[in-house]
Amino acid sequence: MAVAQADKARREQLRQFQARQSLHAHVSGRKKKDHWMSILAASVAVTLSGLGLWAYGSIGPGKPATVADASLSEYRQWSGELTFTSAELGITLDGAQAPQAVANFIDLAQQGWFTETACHRLTTEGLFVVQCGDPLGVGIGNPGYTFGPIENAPQDDVYPQGTLAMARGANDAESMGSQFFIVYEDSTIPSDFAGGYTVFGQITSGLDEFIDAYVTAGTADGSTDGQPSTPTFIESITIR
Repeated sequence: MAVAQADKARREQLRQFQARQSLHAHVSGRKKKDHWMSILAASVAVTLSGLGLWAYGSIGPGKPATVADASLSEYRQWSGELTFTSAELGITLDGAQAPQAVANFIDLAQQGWFTETACHRLTTEGLFVVQCGDPLGVGIGNPGYTFGPIENAPQDDVYPQGTLAMARGANDAESMGSQFFIVYEDSTIPSDFAGGYTVFGQITSGLDEFIDAYVTAGTADGSTDGQPSTPTFIESITIR
């Protein structure tokens, strides 16, 4: 019964979104306006995900038709900044170890895909991550495509503080899209039948400020897995 209700709520949320005017035309304003109105929908997504890192759906600004070719990564190390409203993270991307995920991230960042998107999920017990990259801000959006395979997943299931990794659907190595997560404290994330999670980059600076700004206040509903109490918006991503 609970699953049916969750599915019904998810379908209704998608129906309401699709009835609106183009997301791309008003993405910035809508993200901030809808962020807290979507708490219920986000709780549904979190319930579906459990301790997995869920990436579901196929809608978002621009809807690129296919994932970028892995060669865009140039199979090299990249550096840049992931800028939030109240913090800036220095980042590196590992195009040698995770070329497909890095190419995807660079391509979406260059298109402005992540600009003004909300990080919709914060976990604070056992699993210590902030999940971002959903154009809807509720955990069910992606760029209109999914991709795989899993790259550069740790063999011991340990994701050190500062890890950038791709979210995906449970037991599905081909379900990555635009959602990713920031590991703000060492975390052990058990592999599922598909394997682990693609590690595509690292945070090199600014994590303490990010934690103070967005993690310390906890979740909006006081749970250990929910929407951040402090609205967490990506302002820009610079890659070079």
